[in-house]
Amino acid sequence: MKRAFGVMNQHKVMNDQDVRRALARISHEILERNKGTDDLIMVGLYTRGVTIAQRLSENIQKFEGTIVPVESLDISLYRDDVQLRIAQPIKPTTLAADISGMKVVLVDDVLFTGRSIRASMDSLQDFGRAKEIQLAVLVDRGHRELPLRADYVGKNIPTSLEEQVRVRLIETDGTDDVVIVRSGDGNNSNG
Repeated sequence: MKRAFGVMNQHKVMNDQDVRRALARISHEILERNKGTDDLIMVGLYTRGVTIAQRLSENIQKFEGTIVPVESLDISLYRDDVQLRIAQPIKPTTLAADISGMKVVLVDDVLFTGRSIRASMDSLQDFGRAKEIQLAVLVDRGHRELPLRADYVGKNIPTSLEEQVRVRLIETDGTDDVVIVRSGDGNNSNG
């Protein structure tokens, strides 16, 4: 795919129907594992994790008739690379003051090194001692640096470090899909 600033190779690995089906399956898996919605809360990581958490909650409401609360979490200050990153404005964390005894489903778009998830678990400790923390991701791309794995995965997509996985959602990007981008600039961030 040609772009204004050079050539970028892009390969679509999930279309809108694939995304919808994966989120429906994850929603059912969450219900099965937790035997319903009692004491369940979804916590989305900015930006796309919040949107995915909202969609999972909407699916569960359709399936069960019960609303699962959705909260958002900004982990910026808990990252282990905070000094290495360009400073971004802090987004609002809407998490309730106490999550003690709750089953928390952390939701993110892409699981890569695991460092964002570690930071989110550190952040959650400020809000109490959850009964259980589970992890739901739309894409697991591998290359873990920490011993973490997701409980719910929409799609496992093996990648190289030279590739980026981009999740695009209607609410933030105008389309639902997942693409792998390989660029020659050596940038392996995950966007």
